Amino acid sequence: MAPQRGPLLLLALSLGLAGAQKTLDDVPVQPGFNAHEVEGRWLTVQLAASRAHLVSPDDPLRLGLHSIWTRGEDVEFVLFWTGEGVCQGVNITVHPTGLQGRYQGSLVGGTSMHVCFVSADYSSLILYIRLEDAGEVTSLWALLARRTRGDPKWRQKFLEYADRFHLQKAPVFNLDARCPAAEA
Repeated sequence: MAPQRGPLLLLALSLGLAGAQKTLDDVPVQPGFNAHEVEGRWLTVQLAASRAHLVSPDDPLRLGLHSIWTRGEDVEFVLFWTGEGVCQGVNITVHPTGLQGRYQGSLVGGTSMHVCFVSADYSSLILYIRLEDAGEVTSLWALLARRTRGDPKWRQKFLEYADRFHLQKAPVFNLDARCPAAEA
């Protein structure tokens, strides 16, 4: 998948996303969500998706989440493409929908993106991303943590969502020393 077309799709997958929801109303949102509290570095602990074939563990080009930042009311995801000799940053910005914890944006090419902050204690975070392109919907779920292992109770909560929404586990990609630009 080329860096130009797939950042949003791979963002959702690299974050650990998934879902078989019919509408966004099916997805819970963190009560009292504060976007400023999720700012900073995040690690992907677990991913799930509505379509497992979207991310292959053998794919030489991977997209990994680095961090989340706010720009006014907007939320910006900082990602990095990594692979053989590749370390390229990609920023994706989403805008508030007017509903607590829900954001939307679009990618080059017309793919729309909806993001829901499902649950957060600001050390752990469950994120839902819904991509819509030419009538096709892909749902992604991610369990993120500030620490590598994450909290077991959050992992259990994430697995309950994966079961509830009939999601398929997806490979997890975190940034490492092969991408020094991500740590600059």
